[in-house]
Amino acid sequence: QVQLVESGGGLVQAGGSLRLSCAASRNIFSINNIGWYRQAPGEQRELVATITRGGSTNYGGSVQGRFTISRDIAKNTVYLRMNSLKPEDTAVYVCRAGVALNEYWGQGTQVTVSS
Repeated sequence: QVQLVESGGGLVQAGGSLRLSCAASRNIFSINNIGWYRQAPGEQRELVATITRGGSTNYGGSVQGRFTISRDIAKNTVYLRMNSLKPEDTAVYVCRAGVALNEYWGQGTQVTVSS
């Protein structure tokens, strides 16, 4: 089992930045991969960024070069730094952890980017 708690969402103007946090209830080295997905109203959930146990990262095409995923192993926390935010980045951002054949999701945090 893994509990995930996200924080850091909010309202920001276009061009601004935010940092999201995802705190896991267990050592993130025990998690195969952990990262962020997002879902806007009426849209399908999409990959934002993930990081594996070994530190490899993967980004969705629409955020490549603007967002950065990182982790603090001592705090069991994964971060998503979001720069150059656009109105189309508005969505609920949800943290996901993959452990063995199971996946766990957080409750999500709202990010709203105004134009």
